[in-house]
Amino acid sequence: MHHDVIVLGAGLAGLAAARDLAAGGADVLVLEARDRVGGRVEQARLPDGRTVQLGGEVVGRAHTAYLELAEELGLKTVPSYVAEPGRMTRATPEGRSAGEPPHWFGPGDAALHERLTAQFVELADTVDPDDPWSHPQATALDRLSVGDWLRAQHATPAVVRLWNIGQLALAGGSYERISLLAALRKHTAVPSGGHYDYEDWEGLRLAEGSATLAEVLGRELGPRIRLGSPVTSLDVRPGRCTVRLVTGETLTAAAVVSALPVGPLRSVAVSGVGEARLASLHRQRQATAAKFAAVYATPFWRDAGLNGLSECEGVLGSTWPQSEGVLSALVPPERYGILLGTPPHLRTPELLAEIAGMFGDEAHRPLASYLRLWGTDPWTQGYVTQWPPGEVTAVGPLHGTHEPPFYVCGSDQWVAGYMEGAVRTGRAAAEEALRRG
Repeated sequence: MHHDVIVLGAGLAGLAAARDLAAGGADVLVLEARDRVGGRVEQARLPDGRTVQLGGEVVGRAHTAYLELAEELGLKTVPSYVAEPGRMTRATPEGRSAGEPPHWFGPGDAALHERLTAQFVELADTVDPDDPWSHPQATALDRLSVGDWLRAQHATPAVVRLWNIGQLALAGGSYERISLLAALRKHTAVPSGGHYDYEDWEGLRLAEGSATLAEVLGRELGPRIRLGSPVTSLDVRPGRCTVRLVTGETLTAAAVVSALPVGPLRSVAVSGVGEARLASLHRQRQATAAKFAAVYATPFWRDAGLNGLSECEGVLGSTWPQSEGVLSALVPPERYGILLGTPPHLRTPELLAEIAGMFGDEAHRPLASYLRLWGTDPWTQGYVTQWPPGEVTAVGPLHGTHEPPFYVCGSDQWVAGYMEGAVRTGRAAAEEALRRG
């Protein structure tokens, strides 16, 4: 059967694109390799009624595309972990501290950190998030890592460490291997007074669980979605694009929207798309990360005046409370290999031991736990977009653009990834495809 549009991938980007395309009158088919919708957004429901987020979880007040779609679907938002009372924990091999300043700070480090934050924000204001390549110093800023920039501004090792532990908590890769231009671009895409304002980036979540958005979209689209349908090749021609499935079946459409993460997309043989466009897509990288969630009867960390939020230098990079008694955690790229090298039956106990070192022995006894190895999952192959020094320039201004009848969307195609990027680019791809008829 010939369709108006075939959408590759039923993550948030593909679902958002397909919904708008269908609403615009297009005959849409969504192909998804997994046996479920949602991609890196997933949740489990417990017998006691709680919902556990196994993937994308929080958004910020500046994530307007996501919030607008949630409102259209009748889904309500509530404050996320940022509203949790108590102090944040920082854990390093030589110690642990709660609240400010971190235990490795010395005299003058706090003031220096504030000054460098202000300098970073001021520099970010000179970068256009939609066109960082036009910055007069784009090449120089891109070649420099954030760590190198900090040292060039006379940051002490203690201050560099604070910036780096915070970045590893986000599991996007160490600031020693992140382009300064990419970091500035990310900041100005969601501007705030601080370096990474948690309220602006992560202050909200869906009351019924973030994966509910994907579930509702999946129900709306219904038979337009084919699960268990991995794509092996794509040939793009004006008016007739051909998609071949792993089964050998071929499907045709007037246009194709790729909502596949950039890793899995590299496994699809694509023809008929310009060499420059493909080179830009294939150059993109994702941070190799994992997510861990542990469920407890109560939020026991509150007993010590802690809020469950942490930045760590173990295998874990961070923890945060996703809901009552449920802790989330991320394993950053630099430590993913350590996790994979751990015998599978020891992974959960060792991660729980790290949590116990911060919050107490009760952490060893969860009611349930979940580990998602995004970095080696064949249908994700990573987490948020990763931008090593030089990469913004190498990927170039074709990033996130379309070559009709081939359109791209997905968290990878936005400034910094995240669920906002998926929804924002998915809806934008649908709008452009409909505009072109």
